[in-house]
Amino acid sequence: MIVFDKVVKRYPGDYVALGGVSFEIRHGELVVLSGHSGAGKSTLLKMIPAIERPTAGMVSINGQDVSRLRASAIPYLRRNLGLVLQESRLLFDRSVFDNVMLPLRITGHLPRDAAKRVDAALERVGLAGRGREMPPGLSGGEQQRVAIARAIVNRPSILIADEPTAHLDSAYARDIAGLFKSFNEAGVTIIVSTHDERLFSQWRPRRMVLGKGLLMRDFAA
Repeated sequence: MIVFDKVVKRYPGDYVALGGVSFEIRHGELVVLSGHSGAGKSTLLKMIPAIERPTAGMVSINGQDVSRLRASAIPYLRRNLGLVLQESRLLFDRSVFDNVMLPLRITGHLPRDAAKRVDAALERVGLAGRGREMPPGLSGGEQQRVAIARAIVNRPSILIADEPTAHLDSAYARDIAGLFKSFNEAGVTIIVSTHDERLFSQWRPRRMVLGKGLLMRDFAA
């Protein structure tokens, strides 16, 4: 379970990105986060893996207060989280396989097990057999699939995605939305921000709408 309790995030210059946000997300939910540019969506998502820390309030995951974790404990928190950002942030001088392998190298997986996980993740996102290719040779949608494979290769229980379809055409965007739904059906908790709520509307997700750093609406579609 993810709990935000009166979370405030204030940046230098007294800019308030989040103004006291509270909610709970249960295991296995599909949550779509929307709101205008600057509403606080990215800041909220970054609180979960402790990329950002609250100015006030508490963020907890499965009863653990992650808002006050020591820096040395954060990598252990992130082993159970998958993170997909707007930009794929792939390493263009490494193959698709090596990009997806990176989280497993960091966590010290044995090479044989890690290779099997990478192959399984690439198959899961529709890129089976393409591990030797280099990211510059892929389309934007395929690069995003590699980023998603990298996010799920550790088999996280929570997958966080910040505008994962922002730079894709409508066909690729629908494919990516379908991938997230399939992960949710497998039991993964999904929190995704999007500028196009229609992408997920057919699955009737929980919708959270931010406005000026406040949670304006929270409802099941």
